Amino acid sequence: MNFVSSKYASLRLLLLCATLLFYFDGALAQTTRIPLTKGWKFYKYGPNEKPDSLIYDARPDANGNSDGIAADAKPTEAIKMAAAKGILKYYILPTGNAFLKDETKRTIRPDGNPGANFQFTQNTFNDSKWEDVTLPHDWAIKGPFYQGQGTIIGGGMGRLPVQGVAWYRHSINIAAQDAEKSIFLDFDGVMSYAMVWVNGKLAGGWPYGYNSWRVDITKYVRPGGVNKIAVRVDNPANSSRWYPGAGIYRNVWLVKTNTVHVAQWGTFIKTERVSAKSATVNLKTTIDNDSEKDGTYSVKTTIYLTNGTGIKKIEANIAPVNVTVKARSSNSVLGSATILNPKLWEPLPAKIHSRYVAITTVTNGGKTLDTYSTPFGIRDIQFDAMKGLLVNGKKTLIKGVNQHSDLGALGMAFNRRAAERQLEILRDMGCNAIRMSHNPPDPELLELTDKMGFLVMDEVFDGWERKKTALDFHLIFPDWQEQDLRAMIRRDKNHPSIILWGFGNEVGEQYTDKEGAALASRLIAIAKDEDPTRLYTLSMNYAKADMPLPQVVDVIGLNYQGEGIRNAPAYSGLQGITAPPSFPAFHNKFPDKVIVSLENAAAVSSRGEYMFPVYDGDSSPIKDGQGGNAKTRQVSAYDLYTVDFGSSADKVFATMAKHPFVAGGFVWSGWDYLGEPTPYSLSRSSYFGIIDLAGFKKDRYYLYQSQWRAELPMAHILPHWNWTNRAGEITPVHVFTSGDEAELFLNGKSLGRKKMAPYEYRIRWSDVKYQPGELKVVAYKNGNKWAEETIKTTGAAQKLALAADRTTIKADGDDLSFITVRVTDAAGLTVPDAKNAIKFSIEGPGEIVATDNGDAANMIPFPSHEREAFNGYALVIVRGKAGRSGAIKIKAESNGLISSTLKIDSQ
Repeated sequence: MNFVSSKYASLRLLLLCATLLFYFDGALAQTTRIPLTKGWKFYKYGPNEKPDSLIYDARPDANGNSDGIAADAKPTEAIKMAAAKGILKYYILPTGNAFLKDETKRTIRPDGNPGANFQFTQNTFNDSKWEDVTLPHDWAIKGPFYQGQGTIIGGGMGRLPVQGVAWYRHSINIAAQDAEKSIFLDFDGVMSYAMVWVNGKLAGGWPYGYNSWRVDITKYVRPGGVNKIAVRVDNPANSSRWYPGAGIYRNVWLVKTNTVHVAQWGTFIKTERVSAKSATVNLKTTIDNDSEKDGTYSVKTTIYLTNGTGIKKIEANIAPVNVTVKARSSNSVLGSATILNPKLWEPLPAKIHSRYVAITTVTNGGKTLDTYSTPFGIRDIQFDAMKGLLVNGKKTLIKGVNQHSDLGALGMAFNRRAAERQLEILRDMGCNAIRMSHNPPDPELLELTDKMGFLVMDEVFDGWERKKTALDFHLIFPDWQEQDLRAMIRRDKNHPSIILWGFGNEVGEQYTDKEGAALASRLIAIAKDEDPTRLYTLSMNYAKADMPLPQVVDVIGLNYQGEGIRNAPAYSGLQGITAPPSFPAFHNKFPDKVIVSLENAAAVSSRGEYMFPVYDGDSSPIKDGQGGNAKTRQVSAYDLYTVDFGSSADKVFATMAKHPFVAGGFVWSGWDYLGEPTPYSLSRSSYFGIIDLAGFKKDRYYLYQSQWRAELPMAHILPHWNWTNRAGEITPVHVFTSGDEAELFLNGKSLGRKKMAPYEYRIRWSDVKYQPGELKVVAYKNGNKWAEETIKTTGAAQKLALAADRTTIKADGDDLSFITVRVTDAAGLTVPDAKNAIKFSIEGPGEIVATDNGDAANMIPFPSHEREAFNGYALVIVRGKAGRSGAIKIKAESNGLISSTLKIDSQ
């Protein structure tokens, strides 16, 4: 399979392309794409208010939350609903018509205009008392958290108030000269059941909260004046297994084009015969003709090499091709070019990830009607059943993690810098791949993976017809499966970072034998029609090798089965799915198919929390007295403990090493995320992450780093060495190292030199008796000194220390500085068990957006300026105010400690 491409949706690249227009002949007319971020008004119905009746469709009753359902429980059949009157579904379905290939399946909009008489849709409505918000906006992230049992939103959905109906309103100016234009609203993501009115007319919408979509508002706008947009959002409880966020949590764009223009996501670049000497670039371009007359248009493309911030040089031209497009219709045209000595897109750990941009112009009679940019990359992707993944001919082990879409204390409101920070910390660990679990990400995140060199599995559905929660995607799957599947692929298929498509995660249809396989086959047929160049997979935690479902997928994707589910001695007798290590069975049954571990581990831990005794095996389920404390809702950071269906990193590494034909895998999960706080549903966020919710590294981070960056000299000791009540007691010491041997010293005395045994990934000194002082490890590799680390018993907490990830930020109202707060002793050592209360204040042209400490059990709302340290650390997130440059001063204070101040320059 040869494929290369990428397409960014960001304003930055579109502005970049605008600077290129002087290269083209004729009267230039670039599509205008205006971000609608500021000036929104927001109103959410209160808990005692009855929302309006403008519903998308009737839904089953769903009381309570889903906290009692095991994460790997069998999905159940949908509840059949009688047809409802007065619903708006049939007015919304036409928004997705462009993604239904069979025109007979497209919905014809009924007569009428629902909502025209409702005050919030009307231009004359006075919304001055509504809240002012800036997009992206997540209405739930500010809290407060629901606490205790029986709450409407439980731990599974993050205990934040996501549920309810809300409205957004905005005013847009449409110039008189735009009267002959086509006008659109592009939504990058709205959670959920979004419906849009323009000047009181229902224009369209989209129910699935994770996909991007477009509404054609041409016939609803009034050029030469102000136009009112009203967006209704309906977010049900019991609609997700994790925190989904709420509201317009991604960007919205006003798009103006000539009536003849390149279609939305209307280019597809494929490459063939890729080598260091040359590559053939094939481009398919779809032209929309929104006018009332047929026409013939010329389409030509110039390809440039770009460094991500500007154009470097012209690399090739695709010769002009004429295409006839009928009125109110679309047509496509093909073209190709050869690039000599191409700069190949390389994944991590490569430092350079070369990219190109194709600039397409559409002309008629010498007049330029549209220009359109398609960023992409040139690389060759091959999957081999024995060798795994080959990128540009080189074997590339997938060292991946699963990532949900939230950004911790910022919630689901997408922020480019926050997403970039997540990827930077993962990259430093040695991670080279991201699985977008279990839904399409913000388009800017894929920009970042292209730029930074991450491999990506893009995924669309967590469920199909069967339900995991009462009001999840199964309610709209029958009507929207094709539109949502095609929308994801059509938007994202030009990204070089994407190597694999996922179209289902642990779906209930694993249990329905041939029926489930038939549904999977239908979805694959749709997907391959949209993109025949990549392979398709779905995540199977139940389906076995002899079942029908694995037969229909291109890549065998296994969740937890590879290393075995509930198969180790410590898991004996647990209820739920059980499976022996399944890599051999699937490999023997499908010797020509690649196997990827799409989810593995599901280990849990709380950063800096250590509990005794320590399990002496390599993997144990979490329970009270065995790595867990239900009272404090903390899990031991010795990183040997897992959820019932999971396995430790040690066990996973061993299993993968014994089966080298596996192409690699994705750990569950890279970062902690909001919701799904297994095993303690009273908490707010997960314990699965290698990195905690605030971005602080757990001990497990260094275990993965030791294996994924074997060339990096490193050694890491756990636990900390601050114990007030363990003198003389057994306190096991574990070391993660990229070496193969290590010697441990306690207060200068050697406790022995040990070699790493085969299929072991930590070195243990299990009988160490605690005494305060200094613990030091010296690691060796091939007999030579390799790395060392020393930890010490600290003095009492005495002061605070602040350090920013960046001390200069943009004064654009969007850029962020993430400031780490440490509680230290007099010598500057972090006190690893400190939990001091800290108060933050700020001066200058900035604001504190949120604080956090990584503690899953902490229920202080994220906007709070007061936060306890959690095991020595806290985080404060600062944003510069738009258009106001200058020095921002952040101060941290705590009773009895020396305060600290840090300066950030906002420019």
